[in-house]
Amino acid sequence: MQTTDFKLDAPLTSLSGVGPALAEKLERLDLYRVEDLLFLLPLRYEDRSRLLRLGELRPGARAMVCGEVLLAETVYRRRRSLLVRIGDGTGQLTLRFFYFSRQQQAQFQPGVRVSCYGEARPGPLGLEMVHPEYRLLKPGQDPVTVDALTPVYSVTEGVQQGRLRNLVGQALTRMRASPPEELLPDDILASLDMPPLAEALEYLHQPPVDAELGLLAAGTHPCQQRLAFEELLAHYLSLRQLRLSASRVPAPPLGGGDEVVRDFIERLPYRLTAAQQRVASEVLSDMSRPHPMMRLIQGDVGSGKTVVAAIACLKAMACGSQAAVMAPTELLAEQHWQNFNSWFAQRDYGLAWLSGSQRAKERNESLQRIASGAARLIVGTHALFQEGVSFSKLALIVIDEQHRFGVHQRMALREKGASGAGQPHQLVMTATPIPRTLAMAAYADLDTSIIDELPPGRQPVQTVVLPDSRRDEVIERVRRACASGQQAYWVCPLIEESEVLDYEAAEARHEILTQALPGLRIGLVHGRMKAAAKDGVMRSFKDGDVDVLVATTVIEVGVDVPNASLMIIENAERMGLAQLHQLRGRVGRGARQSHCVLLYRQPLGELARNRLGVMRESNDGFLIAQRDLELRGPGELLGTRQTGLPQYRIADLLRDAALMPKVQRVAESLQGSLRETSARIVRRWLGDAGRYGKV
Repeated sequence: MQTTDFKLDAPLTSLSGVGPALAEKLERLDLYRVEDLLFLLPLRYEDRSRLLRLGELRPGARAMVCGEVLLAETVYRRRRSLLVRIGDGTGQLTLRFFYFSRQQQAQFQPGVRVSCYGEARPGPLGLEMVHPEYRLLKPGQDPVTVDALTPVYSVTEGVQQGRLRNLVGQALTRMRASPPEELLPDDILASLDMPPLAEALEYLHQPPVDAELGLLAAGTHPCQQRLAFEELLAHYLSLRQLRLSASRVPAPPLGGGDEVVRDFIERLPYRLTAAQQRVASEVLSDMSRPHPMMRLIQGDVGSGKTVVAAIACLKAMACGSQAAVMAPTELLAEQHWQNFNSWFAQRDYGLAWLSGSQRAKERNESLQRIASGAARLIVGTHALFQEGVSFSKLALIVIDEQHRFGVHQRMALREKGASGAGQPHQLVMTATPIPRTLAMAAYADLDTSIIDELPPGRQPVQTVVLPDSRRDEVIERVRRACASGQQAYWVCPLIEESEVLDYEAAEARHEILTQALPGLRIGLVHGRMKAAAKDGVMRSFKDGDVDVLVATTVIEVGVDVPNASLMIIENAERMGLAQLHQLRGRVGRGARQSHCVLLYRQPLGELARNRLGVMRESNDGFLIAQRDLELRGPGELLGTRQTGLPQYRIADLLRDAALMPKVQRVAESLQGSLRETSARIVRRWLGDAGRYGKV
């Protein structure tokens, strides 16, 4: 039996008209409880409070109109359709239905008044509306029945707008009788100058006809900002709680090994930059404490993050513990393996390699050495943390290219390394510079260090932007560069969302360059190749056995090839700044001046022109990341599917970036004195378990 005294946390089946079948469909919209409907905000609004005469209707206008049925007939032209002709004395309009029943057609008798809402489009007989929302009127009935803007929600198959509006209306009725708890304290609300939660929800679902549509469309209305603030706060609190929880568990304090570390730094063939020294000091300080380090190192391509990681690993090994270094690809992991071997080969530390492609015998030998503690430094891919890998005394985990992993992976790795001594220290690195406001939201569970200068001697890559009509000139430039002993990349990025097209574009370019550059060794790598074949070509390029490497964006995270000094990127206008910057970072790793040529296809849109202009003018990864955030948004910049970046229901990290400093301040006050309130905010937005962990 349906009643009206249910609370907002009641299941949707407590609402009138919601049975198990509809409830299952609503789950596709992440709707489970009555309260969830309140937080399903409209995508946009329509003004159905004003009736427009048919004679005033113009193409493209969405309007509320009313007229008398003049004619209704089924026609069989290209496809069967029901045409209903209505008029109001000032003009006429055709209503077109492709999906209709015999009973529906019978409703439209001549003389019946109909009110409808839809978009007017040009048709064979004048203006028409296709599948408008309509209502048959009784004699004398007012066609306009609303005094507020009409919300338009995100829908799913089997759940129409009308039904969703009805359910939201029922939820609002319950809210008025039993408002949701106001979780933000009054003094905080007052300082933010934001409305209470119930008031904001009421307004956003039923805004008055004089509401500022511009603010609502932009998502910057105070009522929207009120909800966005609380959602950002919930995510931030969840991540900070993870950080707080980590600070309470033990970790092996690594206080020794200072002389070994100093000796290593002094023996390097170059001096560390001031930024490297500062970050190394922060890392070593963290590792000396009895709680797990959770630190993110951001550093532009070529800034020298790896040597800082090596210093951290050496500290762990000098203290008699193990360190594990993980990279997202086997080739990058192998590069780390070679670097660490060259740095530590003369020292009395066992090194072990672990990857998915190892032969069983080699893998078993590595596993035994890792489990016994004979190997103190372990380098590999994600195979490091798969079942069957047992560490003896793991004290440090280093994860390279952090932007390829998310919060869930960070937590899983930490748990894998747990032992009787507690949790291992964790150092994660990324070559994708992240603007501060975005980092606050995405990596609030980590302390952040930034290496913001390049080693001396590194020359900025010179970038030119050319139309692809000048490709022949570029091919000649490649020929001259290779003739002088240099190597070049030629990148064919994804042209459409299709691996097949991506593959074909690279293959076609490989054939063209092979014919155009006789005598040069042209290699090819793309995402559809098997890992072993791909790594083989990349290794040949690194060893100098390939002059020109034609590649897709699989080389975005790749190996160091100091002799490669020329990068050509096709269809650069189709790519984001962060990706272009990562690709450009494949060159400029040697002493020779390097160049990057961005080829674009005309005509060039304004967004693409701005993007390529930024690349031409700057080599500053942080400036480029900020511009990429402004141009494309956070999901594009970080790669939402890869990072586990939270999918917000209401908040937008780009639009609402200005809220993050306020979120940080409020979070500190809540975590300090109102921890139960903090937990309830997280539960409201992320569920009982939170998105990243229990709070």
